[in-house]
Amino acid sequence: MRRGLKMTLVAVTGAALTLSGASACGGKKADTGGGGDEGGKKTLKVGLAFDIGGRGDQSFNDSAAAGLDKAKKDLNLQTEEISAKPDEPDSDKESRLRLMANKGYNPIIGVGFAYTTSIVKVAKDFPDTKFLVVDADQCKVEGANVSGSCFAEEQGSFLVGAAAALKSKTGTIGFIGGVNVPLIQKFQAGYEAGAKEAKPDIKILPAKYLTQPPNFNGFKDTSLGNEAAKGQLDQGADVIYHAAGGAGIGVIKTVGAAGKWAIGVDSDQYNQPAVAGVKEHILTSMVKHVDVSVFDFVESVAKGTFKAGTKTYDLSNDGVGYSTSGGNVDDIKAKLDELKAKIVSGEIKVPTKP
Repeated sequence: MRRGLKMTLVAVTGAALTLSGASACGGKKADTGGGGDEGGKKTLKVGLAFDIGGRGDQSFNDSAAAGLDKAKKDLNLQTEEISAKPDEPDSDKESRLRLMANKGYNPIIGVGFAYTTSIVKVAKDFPDTKFLVVDADQCKVEGANVSGSCFAEEQGSFLVGAAAALKSKTGTIGFIGGVNVPLIQKFQAGYEAGAKEAKPDIKILPAKYLTQPPNFNGFKDTSLGNEAAKGQLDQGADVIYHAAGGAGIGVIKTVGAAGKWAIGVDSDQYNQPAVAGVKEHILTSMVKHVDVSVFDFVESVAKGTFKAGTKTYDLSNDGVGYSTSGGNVDDIKAKLDELKAKIVSGEIKVPTKP
């Protein structure tokens, strides 16, 4: 972890970064991110572009932020962050990435599959800059300076689906996805398969997606999550799993207020301030270690061990899993771990499509 490196405390500038003039920037002779030296230690300038919702969404983006924060503690970093806007074109993402590259940020991280095309394109113009796509689209990236992290969301979702079926008293459970895209369908597929494996006669309500692309408000608008949760509760669901990013806060609050079980996503949502009032109704969360992928990438650049291509985080390397905060799954943990072992061994094949 390079604990001996001296920490540099640098304020994150966040949304103050502007896009003016970014699209006109060139590329190939940008500062490659050496930064200043402190005590003879090279300072990495790390740029991070968030998905919709940004730092503070208490879900996917915050998991990425946690990885960057850990890297700042363990390594010698200067950082800059900026967030995507709903329904923005790819050209805005390209401008954002070019601006950071031209300012000497190296490496640069794009959080979310929507950055895949833009990073692959921009990386060609900055061959000395290292890039990471978190949740690389279809687990594919191109370029000698591009890395992609992929996650077996279906595997972690399988386990929380089993938990949902085992803990349901009404025999009816639900799933709410943020936006109807292949990535979120992986969550649905795993959840439904896990529920059926644990309890074949479980009733699973038709999946509810908050928005359809190109409308990505389903990852941000909590009111949409609230209304969708009310609909599934009215149909008898007493356990509801969301894969809706920031909009999922609305799901959790509504389900918790009704005294039913909610299942969080991406990070351990039991511990998040936004849902503190209903945390006792969070059964578990499907934990997706975006933080680990971000830290691994930054550390590889710092140590000179960067490798292009994709890396998969799954149950075998604890890249995904389920949380136990609150002790609400303690009574079924042995069963969940048995299912995990069967997935890791290959005995159970988890589907990626509903």
